[in-house]
Amino acid sequence: MPKSDVAMARAPRTTRPPRAAWLIGPALVAGVAYLDPGNVASNMTAGAVFGYLLVWVVVLGNVMAWLIQYLSAKLGIVTGESLPEALGHRIRRPWVRRAYWLQAELVAMATDIAEVIGGAVALNLLFGVPLLWGGVITGAVSMALLVVQSRRGARPFEFVIVGLLAIIAIGFMFGVFIAPPDPAGVVGGLVPRFEDSQSVLLAASILGATIMPHAIYAHSALARDRFDPEGAADARRAGTSTEHERKAARDGLEKARGIGTARLLRATRWDVTIALAIAGTVNLAILLLAAANLAGVPGTDTLEGAYGALRDGIGPLVATLFAVGLLASGLASTSVGAYAGAEIMHGLLRIRVPLLARRLVTLAPALVILGLGVDPTLALVLSQVVLSFGIPFALIPLVALTAKREVLGRFRNRFITTAAGIAASVFLIALNGLLLWLVLTGG
Repeated sequence: MPKSDVAMARAPRTTRPPRAAWLIGPALVAGVAYLDPGNVASNMTAGAVFGYLLVWVVVLGNVMAWLIQYLSAKLGIVTGESLPEALGHRIRRPWVRRAYWLQAELVAMATDIAEVIGGAVALNLLFGVPLLWGGVITGAVSMALLVVQSRRGARPFEFVIVGLLAIIAIGFMFGVFIAPPDPAGVVGGLVPRFEDSQSVLLAASILGATIMPHAIYAHSALARDRFDPEGAADARRAGTSTEHERKAARDGLEKARGIGTARLLRATRWDVTIALAIAGTVNLAILLLAAANLAGVPGTDTLEGAYGALRDGIGPLVATLFAVGLLASGLASTSVGAYAGAEIMHGLLRIRVPLLARRLVTLAPALVILGLGVDPTLALVLSQVVLSFGIPFALIPLVALTAKREVLGRFRNRFITTAAGIAASVFLIALNGLLLWLVLTGG
């Protein structure tokens, strides 16, 4: 099977295995998806409206995200296949495969809406750029980042993303040190509970923004491409071969890399831990900043209102850094979303569309929303709810595939790992079911 148009640079062939630090990177790129503007809107709104009530949701979501992202990376490393490729090989009926692609594509489009709108709002706050033109600028910059990704390879792209990640962390966390939260409130927020249907809606939004389906699809592809040596095409066909041939393909992939798969997985655990520790800390800081400084303040359930309240209450420096972090968030995360969308189409439909052409298509819904004057914060929060409903379609197959000996061989999940994955799936599906029931009944 030919490589995806978005394949990253191949692992270097060296006379000795690279240091573990040089193996870290894919999770940091995928982790940017956990710091997109949808996260900012969901966490900021939750803190402004409910104070510390939903702290437990952010913490729980980050714990589940660690497990899910590690399983996704493990699938890509061990099999040489992304999750969309693995599903595309195993879903035999074309109409089922197209239906599965459609829901995944809608998830990717919802992701793009959040990222472009967030960048547009940030440009408006910082420079007064009209929202529609801000969306166009955000889309143009994201295309430039995609050119770096597709032409220069993994490392330069990762360096750019890590730089933006540092800006995001500083921008969103600075205010917490200037105006710290109440420790008793933080501890109380760790107790799982809801108040009303709006708190359930925001919980689903936070989880949709934290455990993002497109990040699950993307991480398996990022790990596959980052450690994809020459001559790995046979591993890409593992989904349609016999169990014996799959084992031979896995062994051949490990030999071609010159790095033990077990060593790669150990480095990946560190990679995921670092990425999710950063993302979780920043997400929690956003909610705590809003809970400590914006709770009960009129109009702070929007990004524009939150910016104004931060500027008036804490100071213009905190507000400016917040807007800068929001801009970096939109620019960094949109390229990961485009990468995921291209991989979803390639793996499930078995067709390839140039990445920049796909970027123009997925940019259109966000620009339409901005052009119609829809409240950007509302659009951001609702886009995260759409992501939440897409989680089971990515998570359940991921847990099932990584638990099978015929897929991962000796690297298959242990019983407790599979049980944890099932528990996370059940919790997320139950939360989405409760949300749907509350919406339909007006509860």
